[in-house]
Amino acid sequence: MSNNGNGINTGNICGVREGDGDGRSVTVIGLGPMGQAMAAALLERGFDVTLWNRTASRADALVARGARLAPSVREALTANELVILSLTDYAAMYNLLGPAEAALAGRVLVNLSSDTPEEARKAARWAADRGAVQLTGGVTVPPSGIGRPESSTFYSGPRDVFDRHRRVLEAVTGTTDYRGEDPGSAALFYQIGMTMFWTSMLSYLQATALARANGLTASDILGHAVDTANSLPGFFTFYTDRIDAGRHDGDVDRLAMGTAGVEHVLHTHADAGVDTVLPAAVAALFRRGMNAGGATESFSGLVELMSKAG
Repeated sequence: MSNNGNGINTGNICGVREGDGDGRSVTVIGLGPMGQAMAAALLERGFDVTLWNRTASRADALVARGARLAPSVREALTANELVILSLTDYAAMYNLLGPAEAALAGRVLVNLSSDTPEEARKAARWAADRGAVQLTGGVTVPPSGIGRPESSTFYSGPRDVFDRHRRVLEAVTGTTDYRGEDPGSAALFYQIGMTMFWTSMLSYLQATALARANGLTASDILGHAVDTANSLPGFFTFYTDRIDAGRHDGDVDRLAMGTAGVEHVLHTHADAGVDTVLPAAVAALFRRGMNAGGATESFSGLVELMSKAG
């Protein structure tokens, strides 16, 4: 066996080796909207699919299309080498697979459940201790995007296992973005995306609340909201090299000006009687930067404050 640098033995682990499995059979455990979409996409592409879900009736439509419903988690695991997990989090995985852990030897667990990078690493070690291999996955689309060629999923874990099962993974999303051996890497990239997504969506809801307080609708501001969102990639590109170089020169923008701007945003919401929790948090961060002596530097210097626990 070899060690991937994260305390996890990989390679020919407990019988998981090149040539095992027929490449056309897969088990899906967890049939929420995402798991159902994955199973449906696999069936559409001609894979033999075995299912298990705590509420068995969720499999009815998929069984009618040719899937097999396993009567237990143990039988779902032993049905195929490749097992896709679509669960709420990794705690749910332990709860489901723990009682059937004797059946894990030789399995490849494609864990597409959401959780932290460190939990992904712990789960990979847990699987390895029981003779299984984990591929961590982070799906970047909602259920409606499953099976589409333009959709993407981050993966990390043993490269040979990823390569061997790539055809199945590409049936889930057309793009499979491999991010290295570290089982936490895919979860990290997923959480980076979620950090930006949820913060951005909250900013949209905040702007909509402000619009409503002033007699406008979401439809009234849609074009403006889209134009604003579409301007962001240019700013990302401009600041990336500066941030990586640790340069926060105030030649283009200054934190003092930005602070005045976000204070105006905060006061506008307060005047309109709109909830101010989000704009107040933004203003507080800008003030911290000012108090740290960054008034004449770019607002990008806030990344240095944000890189440390507050």
